[in-house]
Amino acid sequence: MNRWLRHVGWRCCGAVVLVLTPALAWAATAHSLTVAVLTLSADPRYQPRQLERAYPGHPGGPVLDAVRLAAEDVALALQDAGIEFKVREFPLVDAQSLPATLAALKAARVQHIVADLPASLVYPLAQQAPAALGGAIVLNVGADDDDLRNARCAPALLHTYPSRAMFSDALAQYLAARNWRKLLLLQGPNPADALYAAALQQSARRYGLKIMQTRPFKLSGDPRERDLYNTRLLTGDREHEVVVVADTHGEFARLLPYATQWPRPVAGSNGLMAMAWHPQWERYGGPQLSRRFKKQSGRAMQGQDWAAWAAMKALASMLAEQPRATIAQQLAGLRRSEVVVDGYKGTRLSFRAWDGQLRQPLMLGHGDGIVGLAPLEGALHPTEVLDTLGTDEKESACRAPT
Repeated sequence: MNRWLRHVGWRCCGAVVLVLTPALAWAATAHSLTVAVLTLSADPRYQPRQLERAYPGHPGGPVLDAVRLAAEDVALALQDAGIEFKVREFPLVDAQSLPATLAALKAARVQHIVADLPASLVYPLAQQAPAALGGAIVLNVGADDDDLRNARCAPALLHTYPSRAMFSDALAQYLAARNWRKLLLLQGPNPADALYAAALQQSARRYGLKIMQTRPFKLSGDPRERDLYNTRLLTGDREHEVVVVADTHGEFARLLPYATQWPRPVAGSNGLMAMAWHPQWERYGGPQLSRRFKKQSGRAMQGQDWAAWAAMKALASMLAEQPRATIAQQLAGLRRSEVVVDGYKGTRLSFRAWDGQLRQPLMLGHGDGIVGLAPLEGALHPTEVLDTLGTDEKESACRAPT
C-alpha cells in the first residue's frame, strides 16, 4: 500500500493528490522532437540482391535501425532537458516528390532530418528544407560526395558520413607509413569510379605516393572486351607494389585479391579499405555498440549505420547542452564545435565550421579485422590532426555562410 501511495498518490478529504516520481514527472512534461529519416524508395543500394552480395564498404541494411538504436541510447541524456526523440521514416520517391515530402515534414513539425539519400537528392534537400520548414538541420549519413562539402555545400547541411577524400587520404597515409609507394590504379567505368580515382590520385600526391599506371577495367560479356576484365593482364607489369582499385559497384573489386599476376596487396574498394566503422573494432566501447546493434537489427553495423547513429548522438549532445536553443542556434553551435560527440572512436568528434563535416578517425582494415586507425602516428597538422583527412579549410571551395 505504501509503495502504491509513493508512486501514485493518496486520497484525502474526497480529493486525489498525485505525487509523481522523477521518471513519471519527466514523462508528463517531456517535449517530443520528431527526427525524420529520409530514404529513397527503390534505392538500388537496398535491393535484396544487392544486400545479399554484401560488397565491402556498402550498406548492410536500412540506417533506420541505427537511428532507432541511437534514440534509445540518448534518451537518458535528454531526460534532464525534458526532450524525447521520436523517429519517423519518410520515403522519397524521386526529386519531383521533394516538395510534397517537405510539406509532410512541415505538417509533422520536423526540423531535424537524417538524410540517407544519393548526393543528387541531398543537395536540393539542403537547399529547400530550411525555407520550407522554418529552419532545419540536414545530416547526411550516406553520401561521400566531395562536392557536397565544397561547391555544393549548404549552411544547413552537416555530414557524419566521411567524404571520399577522407577515405582516400586515410588509405594513402597507411600506404605511405608502410613505405608502399608504387601503385597500379585500376579504374571502373562508372562516373563514381572516376571520382574515387581522382580522390586517390590527389591523396597520392599529398602523401608522396606514385601511381605508376592507371588502367580501365570493365565487366562485360562481350568477347571483344575480355582483356578489360582479365585480372592477370591488367596487373601484368611488375613495377607496382600495391594494386589500388576504384570500383564503387563492387563486383570486380571482390574478384581481385589473390587474382593478380604478381603477389601484390589490393587496396581501395576491396582488400585494405578505409571505413567509418568496422564490426571488429575492439576499443572505446565499440564492441558494446556493435553487439547492441546486431541484437536489435540482426546484422553487423556498417559505416552508414554508424554515421546515422552518430548523427543522433550529435543532435542529442547539442540539445542536452542547450535545450532551449532555436534551430538556428543549434545549427550554429554544431558548426562552431560548441559540443562534441562521443563516437566510440577514442577521441572527441566535432564538426568543421567550413564544410559541416564531422571530424573522425577512420578504420583501416579488411573483412576479418582492423590493421590501423587514421590519422596515423606521424601525420601532422597545425591545429587539428583529424583535419589531415579530407578537405582542409584552406583548400575548401565551400562558400556557404556559417
